Formats: sequence, structure tokens, C-alpha cells
Amino acid sequence: MAEKYQSREERRKQMQANQHKKKRKKPKNKFLTFIKRLILVCFILGLAGVIAGISTFAYYASSSPKLTKKQLSDPIPSVIKDKNNKTVTTLGAQNRKYIDYEELPKQMENAILSTEDARFYQHHGIDPIRLGGAVVANFTKGFGSEGASTLTQQVVSMALNNKNEKTLKRKAQEAWLAIQLERKYTKHEILEMYVNKVYMSDGVFGFETAAEHYYGKSLSKLSLPEIAVLAGMPQSPNNYNPFDHPDLTKKRRDIVLYMMYKNHKITKDEMEKAQATPVSAGLVKEKERNTNANKYPAFVNEVIKEVQRLGNYNVYADGLTIYTTLDSSAQQYTEKILNTNSIINYPDKKMQAGIALIDTKTGEIRALGGGRNMKLDRGFNYAVDTKRSPGSTIKPILDYGPAIEYLHWSTGHQLNDVATTYSDGTPINDWDNRFLGKMSMRKALYLSRNIPAYETYKEVGKERAIRFAKKLGLDLNRKEIVESSSIGGGVQVSPLQMASAYAAFGNEGIYNKPHAIRKIVLRDGVTEIKPHVQSKIAMSDYTAYMITDVLKDVLTKGTGTTAHIPGLPAAGKTGTTNFDKNDLAKYGILSSSVQDSWFAGYTTRYSLAVWTGYESEKGKKYGVTRPYQTVAQQIYRHLMRYVSEGKETPDFTMPKSVVRMGSELYIRGYIDTAIDKKSVTQDAPANVHAAYDADSNKITVTWDYKGSGATFNVSGTINGSAASFGSTSGKSITVANPKAGATYVFNVTATVNGVKSKAASASVTVPGGSTDTKADDNQNKQPEDNAQNQPDANNNPGTDTNQSGENKDNTGSDKGTNSGNSNGTGSENSGNGSKDNNNSPGNSSGTGPSSGNNSSANNEAGTHGKGNSGSNGNQGTNTNGGNNSNKGDNSSGNTPVNKDTGSE
Repeated sequence: MAEKYQSREERRKQMQANQHKKKRKKPKNKFLTFIKRLILVCFILGLAGVIAGISTFAYYASSSPKLTKKQLSDPIPSVIKDKNNKTVTTLGAQNRKYIDYEELPKQMENAILSTEDARFYQHHGIDPIRLGGAVVANFTKGFGSEGASTLTQQVVSMALNNKNEKTLKRKAQEAWLAIQLERKYTKHEILEMYVNKVYMSDGVFGFETAAEHYYGKSLSKLSLPEIAVLAGMPQSPNNYNPFDHPDLTKKRRDIVLYMMYKNHKITKDEMEKAQATPVSAGLVKEKERNTNANKYPAFVNEVIKEVQRLGNYNVYADGLTIYTTLDSSAQQYTEKILNTNSIINYPDKKMQAGIALIDTKTGEIRALGGGRNMKLDRGFNYAVDTKRSPGSTIKPILDYGPAIEYLHWSTGHQLNDVATTYSDGTPINDWDNRFLGKMSMRKALYLSRNIPAYETYKEVGKERAIRFAKKLGLDLNRKEIVESSSIGGGVQVSPLQMASAYAAFGNEGIYNKPHAIRKIVLRDGVTEIKPHVQSKIAMSDYTAYMITDVLKDVLTKGTGTTAHIPGLPAAGKTGTTNFDKNDLAKYGILSSSVQDSWFAGYTTRYSLAVWTGYESEKGKKYGVTRPYQTVAQQIYRHLMRYVSEGKETPDFTMPKSVVRMGSELYIRGYIDTAIDKKSVTQDAPANVHAAYDADSNKITVTWDYKGSGATFNVSGTINGSAASFGSTSGKSITVANPKAGATYVFNVTATVNGVKSKAASASVTVPGGSTDTKADDNQNKQPEDNAQNQPDANNNPGTDTNQSGENKDNTGSDKGTNSGNSNGTGSENSGNGSKDNNNSPGNSSGTGPSSGNNSSANNEAGTHGKGNSGSNGNQGTNTNGGNNSNKGDNSSGNTPVNKDTGSE
């Protein structure tokens, strides 16, 4: 039994051990199974991917376009059209000298292949080794970081004009067509296509043409450093242009030389010697350079820049159709202004000018004047490239615009033109070295006074000034903005920037980025590329209008009268910048001369900015002398008049957010406490009319008012007794069931922003009662002409509806005392026409129950009383019968009667 038991126990233990082993093996089996399955899935997916890749490649390859020999060899020119879709010019296909492979210097070939495709003679259109390296680079550095294109693929890409697309379709088609190209043409033929087709900046195609353009000699005559410069250009032609970017060109040239050394095409000594050669060595001097002249170079240059910003397009080879914003007529006239003396009398040939004309509403560029007598297509463009101090044209942008926008100033806000210094103690002066004292913001701006502008800037604050300017397209450097920036110092702008900034003032505060392109149509004739131009609110409509209203005064009574065009509603601002004292002494410049002279102005249709001045020469500076400091204004006047002729130009519309009181503008709802109270007047209602309608038995009173947002109060009398008829925001009231036979007098006043106008009056007599007279309608009686209808000193209305005391037909005398009588029906008799003597009172009987005496001492009364003091015989019935004695000047010649005291 023991043996049995033992053997059973042993068997049990053995079974447990076996089970334990199975348990330990089970995870291993599952893992192995997972691995096997994963490998199988990956294989299947990989196979599917390969199949899908092959299928996709085959699909894209089958849809590849066919390439002709002309496409492979010749660049396709682009067409530029104006705003009316008329062709202006074509770019490309003109400046190229063809070279056969047999004429290509071996060293030039070595430089090109070492840089672009070192295995060119080993592959068949695509290079698997280079492709593998590019795949790794794209995974580690990001898609597109390194290209795998062979030189053959580059020829295909230039012919297809699809290099702007980094897509699988493009790569598949390029690879397939490259293989086909290698089957059809020899390596030498393909290389010949490349060296003749590749773009080399400045509108130049091919290496032979580039050699003559940049070095003035053929490829066969170039040195090793010169060959390396050209070989490096195709990667980024404009950035590696040795004329424009010598530093970048040197870095690229040295890489080419290193690649040639690495590929055993030159020795180390040759590489180092070439790398030590200055890039400028051998380059054609600027004055000797050949030009590929195009029509309207300043505008076309801006178009080319915009095309490049929209994508990696080549306007000289990609066969684009470019629809622009150009006004060809305006551009022609602009160039006539700049390049002849038939319109502007310039002081000399050295004086330069930059002109930018844009559409006020859209920001579309209509014309650009890049400079006088431009010689180079890609030369300096004074309309766009120049960065000069704007002088006082910056004041609406950094000073007064922000003051209205953020501080809610009125145009009547009071400022002081007194002796002032910057915070460091430097005094501020104007050109006349005078201080004009207290003045309104309006006057300070249209006279372009510096000290009020600086004081305004201080109240606005630097941050708000910069914020306002940024919304107008001026992204100013905060470090460069200093206190003197308030009058133009430390700020650098171009005419195009100023034209677009000022356009926002004329466009109700809406800013549009200036642009020269409406759309681009690619070679396929279907694909369109459009610039993204979005209108942005730069300021409130009240700021835009109030600045505009003040800048209109600049043209009529301020610093810009030379720019004024009669009959054309326009606004604008002058600007000049001075030399410092050291430059005046060093270069012998007259103290009255300026560095820059500007004018920026606009209508509701166009915005135009003009800069004039001189470029500094080595060891010499020139100033714009005083007789020629208005040339910028003259250019503006001629061009703005030219583009505005025959076109209706609406005036600027005052928004509802603005109210006008007298000559000044205020933001509705804001009361500016820093104003001259004496100058604040409110326009009175006009054309007041009162009429009785017998059918409805009511009186209707109507009036006109040229402003908006006013509250009208209507008061008056009924048979001489004071009455109130209520208030309204409309322009009429009605009085129901009036008393028969009663005479009603209505005095209408307007109140805006808390300021009340003078009253305008009318009266009517209701038929019936004891006096059945015809309704009398007394219209358009302003207080100046009808003193008897003016409110008295306590704002109570007068009661007499007729004027007497006029000295007509010589009824008055120069000396002595005369009396005048007037009855209630409006009869007119001789009045107080006395001169330099005391006047005895005139007598009148009005509609009220009593009469009053009015006397005037030591004043001159004219035949109508206007512009003099005292009374004109009858100043209205004083219902209290008091005496009214007046002294001193009264601009209307009519003195209000105080109902309670009888004194003024």
C-alpha cells in the first residue's frame, strides 16, 4: 500500500508539475502568436500599401500631361492686365540667349551637377539613393525639408509649372515624366534644356544670358568664383541675385565651391582661393547694366512682388494671366508728371518723388510713381520702398485721431501754443519760431502747429498712439517711437503706406490693405489665385469724419492751399522734415531748406500721397529749398484733378454720431469741457411756418433743420400771454382747437448736446371771434432780423410780430432825435435813425396790452440795426411796461428785453 500510495502521490505531484509547466508556457505561446499575427498583418498592410501606392502612382502617371519640346525648352511669358482687363504688358520670353551643350564649359557643367544632381549620369530620371535620403530627412525634419528631385525632374517641373504644389500627385507625375524624358532624350539634351530654361532673376533665363547680364561676358570667359555664383542661383534666384543680396550670394557660392571639391571637380586650394574672392569682383557696374525695360516699371515691380507673396510663381516663365488694379490712364499721367517738365517745374534733375494713388473705398492701387526717370526695371521704387520721415502728415495718425477716438475730444478742444520743451529739456519750435497762444484743435491742425500736437500726443499716450497707427497699416517700432514722433521724428513710412492710412479717414474709418492684384489665372486657364484682402474697422466713424472735416480746412485756409482744387470736396495734410544743425553746417545747406516735403490727401474716390526730396550722395546732402517745398502739393493737385475730371465725387457724409455746433464738431453724447464756450453755438431751425386749417380746426407748425439729433422746444404766446406748446424730436407740431380770433406766436429752438439755439418764429391769427382777419403767416423770422421775437434775458419770448423803426427812404436824420411808431398790424414808419446822439424812444403799439420804452445811448444805429448797438425804434412790446436801457456793441443790433427788470 505504501508503494501504491507513494506512487499515487508521486503521480499527483508529477501532474501538478506538468500543469505548472503548461501554465508557464501559455503566456509564451500567446505572445508568439501575437507576434506572428502582427507580422502577418504588417505584411498584408504593406502589400496593400504597395499595391495602393503602385495603383495611385499608375493613376497619377496616366493623367500626366504631355510635354512638348517647346514647353521643355522655352519659358512661357505672363500677361498683365489693367482694371479694365486690357493687356498692359507681357513678362518673360524676351531676354534669353540660347547655348548648345557643346558650347557649355566643362567647369560650368561640373558646378551645376555638383550642386543640383551629382548622380545625373548614373540614374534614369529618378535617383533611388537621393530619394531615400530625402525620405529620411522629411521624416526627421518635416515634409518638404529636403527635395529628391533630379535635374531631369526639375526640367519637367519647370515645364509643368506646378512647383508650388508639394503633393503626391505632383511628385508622381514628375517622376513618371522624368523617366519618359530620359527615354526620349539624351543626357546632354536634357542638360541643355536645363541650362537654357532655368530662371536667373532680373527677368533673365539661362546661364549664357545670366553670364552676360551679371558679368558682361560669355560663360566661356567666367572665372571659377563667377561660375559658382551662377550655379548656386537656381535654388532661389531672387535671394541669390549678386546685385541685390551679395551676403546671401557669397554663402551660396561657397557651398557650391565646397560641393565641387567634395565631388573631386576642383582641388582644395582652388576652393579656398575662390571662396576668398569678393562676390562683387567682376560684376557689371550699375550704370552699365542692360535693362529689360517694361511698361510702367513701378507698378509692374509691385505686381511681381505680390505674385511672389501669393506663391512660388515665376512671372517670367509660368504663363500666368495677372489681373491688376491698374488705371492705365492715371499711370501714364503719373509718369508724365515725373519724367517731364511740362506739368511740374522741378528745381533740378536730382530731385526725386514718390507717388501712390489708391482707391479710397477698396485699397486697390491705381497708379505708382516710383521715381523720376527710372532707369532699371527692378530699381528702387520711391512709392513703395522709400522709408522717410513723414513730418506733420503723421499728426492725424499719432496725435489728433487718437485724441478723438479715445479721449472723445471735439474739434473745438482748446490747446495752448506756448513755449514748451520735451521731457529732456529740448525746446520745441515751429518754422516761424512764434507762439500763437490758445487755439482750438481744429486751428492747431490746419495750421500744423507743433506744440499743440506734442501736448495732444502726451495726453493720448504712446501705447494708444501706436495702437491707432497699427490699425492704419503702420506697424511702428515701439523702441523708435519717441516724443518727437508726435511731429514726425523717428517714424519711417512710404507714400503707399500714407495713402492707405489716409484713405481710412475718407472711408468712414474702414482700412483696406493696398494691393495691386485682383486675381491670377494659372496656365491651365481655370485655376484662380486671389489675394486675401479683408476690410477692417480702424476707427470710429466720428473720428474719421471729424479729422476729415478739419483736414478740409488745410486746403482752404491752412498750410496746403497750393493743393486746393476748386469744386472738389477733398481733405489733406502737408508735412516737412528739417535737417539738424550739424548737417546744415557740414553740407552748407540753407537753414530754410527741408529734407522731405510731403502731401497726403483724399476724396471719397481716391487717396493720394506724394513725397519729394533728395537721395544722399557720398559726402553730400541736398535740401529742398523754400520755393520748391510745394512741389508735392503741386503733384497732388495735378494728378488728383486729372483722375477726378468727369467723375462725380460726393462730399464726405457726416455720420449720426457727430453733431455740429457752430463751426465745430462734437461726438454725440459727449460734452467736451475744454472748449471755448463763446464759440459754441447751435444752428437755429429755419423756414418756420404756421398755418391754420379750418376743416380740421387746428394749427400746424413746421420747420427745417440741417443737423440731426436735435430736440425742438416750441413756446410762444396766445394773444400776448406766454404759452408752451411742448417738445419734439420731429420737425412739426399741431395745436388742436385753437381760440377763434386769437393770434398765436410760435418760437422754435433746437437743443443738441445740451446747447440751445436761438429761436426762429412764426405766427398765425385764427379767423373768427371779434376780429375776422385772414390768417397771417410770418415765416423765416430769425432772431437777428426780428428782435421783437427774441427770447428776453430770462428766455421769455417777445410778443410783437412786426418790425418797425427802420430808417427807409431817408426818413431818419443824421443828427437829432426822431421817433418811430408802429401799429400792431405791421405798418412801417420812420425809426430812430439818429447818429452819434442820444436816441429818444420810439413808440409802438403791439398785440399786447401795454407798451414799453427803449432807449440807446452813444451808439450808431443803421437803417436796419445790424452790426450796431441799441434799438431800431421798436424792440418789441414789453409786457411789463419796463424801461430797457442798453449800452455797448451787439453784433445783431437787437437787444433782448428783460420781462422782469427791463435791463439787459
